[in-house]
Amino acid sequence: MKKFCLIMAALTLGAPAPAFAQSDTLADPAALQEKAPETFRAKFDTSKGVFVVEVQRAWAPNGADRFYNLVKNGFYNDTRFFRVVSGFVAQFGINGDPKIAAAWREAGIPDDRVQESNKRGYISFATSGPNSRTTQVFVNLKDNVSLDSYGFSPIGHVVSGMDVVDGLYQGYGDGPPQGRGPNQGRIQMEGNAYLTKDFAKLDYVKSATIQK
Repeated sequence: MKKFCLIMAALTLGAPAPAFAQSDTLADPAALQEKAPETFRAKFDTSKGVFVVEVQRAWAPNGADRFYNLVKNGFYNDTRFFRVVSGFVAQFGINGDPKIAAAWREAGIPDDRVQESNKRGYISFATSGPNSRTTQVFVNLKDNVSLDSYGFSPIGHVVSGMDVVDGLYQGYGDGPPQGRGPNQGRIQMEGNAYLTKDFAKLDYVKSATIQK
């Protein structure tokens, strides 16, 4: 069974400047506490194309609220899909600015009960243990029902553009020691500079926005 160390994510390096600026409040997780709508859609414009996620707050209220605030304030702009494992997950979600990444590293949210399964196209926050979800998320590339028992609670699912998610660059595979992908500790400490230099082929989020 794969080791589900799905937490720290990577950010985009050497990518074009994001189309939407990041919020000035991103360095202060406590300032981003808005309650999400019961249902909302987030559009991800990536280097491979566009995909849209529909979030159902009833599935995982704490996760939905965190995701809504991150997307709305531009946290995911210019971030890389640093862990794309064929037949498993596509993971992203650490800010490319190490100072912002550090501010969120310990900003965990309370766990949500797992009410939906980690089926193909469903998106969940990564977690390393109880109440440890922060900013890292992954899209399931296949039915990963075994993740349900580990507490990975889906917040929504891809409603369009799953072909874009399937097409994200997978050449680096998992991170060490399982694969030759980016080291998550270095992503946290060095941000986009590290990824641009050593993992130039990674796809990235150009901008993520809440659809009106």
